[in-house]
Amino acid sequence: MLGAIALAAIAVVPRPASIVPGLCTAAVPAVSALDAGAREELEERWHALGVVSSRQPIRIVKDASIAPQGYRLRVDASGTSIAASDADGVFYAAMTLAQLPQRANGAWRLPCATITDAPHMRWRVLSDDVSRGPLPTMRYFKERIRTIAAFKMNGYSPYMEHVFLSPTDPLPAPLDGITPAQLHELKVYAARFHVTFIPEQQTFAHMHNTLRVEQYASAADFPHGYLISPASSLGQAYLARIISQERAAVGSVPFFHIGSDETATLGEGTTAAYVAQHGGRSAVYAAHVRAMAKLVAPSRVMLWDDGIENDPSIMKSIPKNAVIVNWHYDSRPSYRRFIDLIASGGFDQMVAPGANNWNEIFPDLKTALPNERRFITEGIASHVLGLFQTVWHDDGETLYEATWYPVIYAAATAWGGGAAADAVSADFPRAFFGVDDPGFSSDIATLGAMDARMPGPSDKRFWADPFNAYDASRMAGVHLASLRLAAERVETHLLHAHPLLHQNAAGVMLLAARRYDALGRRYQIAREVKTYYDDAKIHPADAERDLFWCKYLFWEQRDTDEMLAPLYAHAWRYESRDGHLASNLERYHLDAQRAIERADAIDRVTYEDYERTKTLPPLASVIR
Repeated sequence: MLGAIALAAIAVVPRPASIVPGLCTAAVPAVSALDAGAREELEERWHALGVVSSRQPIRIVKDASIAPQGYRLRVDASGTSIAASDADGVFYAAMTLAQLPQRANGAWRLPCATITDAPHMRWRVLSDDVSRGPLPTMRYFKERIRTIAAFKMNGYSPYMEHVFLSPTDPLPAPLDGITPAQLHELKVYAARFHVTFIPEQQTFAHMHNTLRVEQYASAADFPHGYLISPASSLGQAYLARIISQERAAVGSVPFFHIGSDETATLGEGTTAAYVAQHGGRSAVYAAHVRAMAKLVAPSRVMLWDDGIENDPSIMKSIPKNAVIVNWHYDSRPSYRRFIDLIASGGFDQMVAPGANNWNEIFPDLKTALPNERRFITEGIASHVLGLFQTVWHDDGETLYEATWYPVIYAAATAWGGGAAADAVSADFPRAFFGVDDPGFSSDIATLGAMDARMPGPSDKRFWADPFNAYDASRMAGVHLASLRLAAERVETHLLHAHPLLHQNAAGVMLLAARRYDALGRRYQIAREVKTYYDDAKIHPADAERDLFWCKYLFWEQRDTDEMLAPLYAHAWRYESRDGHLASNLERYHLDAQRAIERADAIDRVTYEDYERTKTLPPLASVIR
């Protein structure tokens, strides 16, 4: 019975490969024997939880028989010991230890157990989009790195298009862009937590924010376009300068990602003649990869796989030490054909599922989790090099704090396979929020399924005009009351929940629930305004009352927008620099202004049309 209790008390993400419970509990050890990063992780978590450690030190034993990054963590009546063959293994044992303390009879204790563990994938990397709106502050960059390390990810790759503030080419970057000194600081900081910093600099397509600058415009495929022409000496010199500066900032790194995805316009516009003269699109694409590989050497070049998927013959013409990042974000029965294609060329590859957070109020977990589980487990079976988990911010509005569940789910799957993935939901509240509250798992599941309730991305649906006939028709099949009731159950729980860790992530979940609630209410308001307005036409005796309610409903919409705006601003400022915030807040203010104008229009109709003529114009002409 004691052993069963001890095993039940262990809720670790990622779930370790083997847990053999003991029949006792032990004191929480001192962390002085651990390296600086491990100490900081444990002290930060334990301080937030109120865990008090003893003076008993952790015993660390070198054991060459244990696999790289693997460990054996033993807790018994004599204390706590860690065996590993390398420093990474000791660190990951410490990350497991961090999640073990349980409070019993007013004291913090460890369940006795022997835990044996090692990763299924050598590399477990988070790719973070820092270029399409949200750009993390240095404080939040570091929090992001500490958190992925706590859940045993060992790579961090910021996706950069124009955000690097080059000393020689500063104009494309935002005023608060990433400086060389900051890039260096992040690389050094990540190493403290056994996380490898992997720069990603787009070098081909996705370069509009550089090409919009007039001095680089002639390097574009189309006027102020999207793709840097390989024929442009100006463009190639620009890439050489910024890559050289980024390399100097980060120093020695094993990989450097050159992007190079979605080059659909290669061979069109100003690139047409060059492509025709140099053997076609695939030959020019391969030449680009070779040129960039020379610029990033001695780091291994990384690139997205879609160019190769479109023409596998490219693999014959690119460096054999290239790492292909195999990205697919849909939920499909299998990804083996994509994995096998890259393997057939003899290349190392990383599988890249997606958090499916882009354009969404909260990540679409109905797509993300099956995508991650299948793609990663098939990657494990095929012995790929690792995971390259992606987070994107296509509409510039989404929040990093909303992505933790799919990111950590992917990390757990890459570490421990399908069994670890299956345990995440139950273990997540304690592991991430520091509380035994299954309501958090229910909230995540509810929010993550919201996208399945409506047509298209939820951010788009939120900002669409519910009085527009097309948008109203898209939502006609959505049961708005059930949508709102589900969101309100999450709101109610989160307003009363008290997470000890990651309170801001819980706050972003609350914001998401409120936005889904508000989304449903927007379409209800449109239907109710139409009903009241039609009733005013049919029943003149009640017209003033009906028109007042129309005006009141628009005031309600105004108040909802103005309530959400500061909540969104607070969530944004917790994680990102201010640069793009004003643009996103303007959406709330413009929507509120539209509601005000519509309320005023109803007021004018009431007193200038109905009171004077006892007739009402068509609603569509009133609320343009």
